[in-house]
Amino acid sequence: MKKLILDELNRKNIEEFKEAEKTPIIVVLDDIRSLHNIGAFFRTSDAFLIEKIYLCGITATPPNKEIHKTALGATETVEWEYVQDVLELVERLKNENVKIVSIEQVEGSVMLNDFNVEEHVKYALFFGNEVKGVNQKVINSSDFVIEIPQLGTKHSLNVSVSGGIVIWDFFQKIQVL
Repeated sequence: MKKLILDELNRKNIEEFKEAEKTPIIVVLDDIRSLHNIGAFFRTSDAFLIEKIYLCGITATPPNKEIHKTALGATETVEWEYVQDVLELVERLKNENVKIVSIEQVEGSVMLNDFNVEEHVKYALFFGNEVKGVNQKVINSSDFVIEIPQLGTKHSLNVSVSGGIVIWDFFQKIQVL
């Protein structure tokens, strides 16, 4: 086996990315403090052709050199928008028939591996603050709350790691529909 060089990966250029059919997933980052986490979400969203990222509350926005360190240019490909009030965004997305999905540990959550995506449905995946998690009012307005099964001693995963796991899971489930 030979390690591939960049030219052999056959990746899209920026224009091809913007014209490509997107995965019907919206990522919402609410009150994310770490600029590196924000950048990681952009990079993951680029990898799976995510439709859009919403940045809410205290979540920083591009251009920002610390976001760029982990995004590696994905802020130029993935469509994004800043919305101050996450609850206003929830209502807007609901009015557009987008399913609201909070990624959080709550009573009655559905384990990610047990969640079935529906055909022709657009999902907005809500990720919250690194310490406080998803806003309880967002959870109350969610169509689904999904939890990532964990078997170790820690209570949670890094938010950008959670994002990678959930986005990958949704992406592969959507691809088989």
